[in-house]
Amino acid sequence: MKIKSVFSHSFEKYGKVLKGYDVKELLEKLDETTKKPDNAVIYEPGDAGLESLAVAKRLSANAYGGMPVQVGYCNGNNTKLNCLEYHRGSEINIPANDMVLLLAPLQSVKKGRLNTNSVEAFYVPKGTVVQVYETTLHYAPCNAVKDGEVSKDGFRVIIVLPKGTNLAKPELSELDPEDKLLWAANKWLIAHPDSSEAKAGAFAGLSGVNIDIAGI
Repeated sequence: MKIKSVFSHSFEKYGKVLKGYDVKELLEKLDETTKKPDNAVIYEPGDAGLESLAVAKRLSANAYGGMPVQVGYCNGNNTKLNCLEYHRGSEINIPANDMVLLLAPLQSVKKGRLNTNSVEAFYVPKGTVVQVYETTLHYAPCNAVKDGEVSKDGFRVIIVLPKGTNLAKPELSELDPEDKLLWAANKWLIAHPDSSEAKAGAFAGLSGVNIDIAGI
């Protein structure tokens, strides 16, 4: 697997890089106020400190056309795919460290299943404001790879989503086959059988290798 640039033509079907946002204060607060585990990944859907900043309001107004959003974070160290998810509405990632995103097209999912050979890797430099379309499968970021070596710095990443995403799964009766993938509010999840999510009951629809960028 080749790691491509988020600025490359190959990324255009998955999302785009947004321009004009001053995210310096946002990333400074992320670095100063949030933890970064050495051997795990943590996620917070919304953080009051981050959401209080002026840029959060600009993202709501400009990037989401005035819709309510939540500004949270995903921090830690990770090298594996494990799962893929998607939402109704785009997700914005703003990393404080260089990182790698593992992505695949939702259109390739058939009956909740996808072979991991459809997954592509993209390098995202720190400070880049990346919109990931709702038709793009994604999951936790991976550590950056530099000169063939996985960075030990880990990552801190701002995650912006439509408000309420990733909160408790609603109670529902299954109407459509897609319903079996719903794992949380506005979060449809497809797990690899080797992942902890699959062991916890997530739909194990990923086949093939559980990609590990440490092996790229």
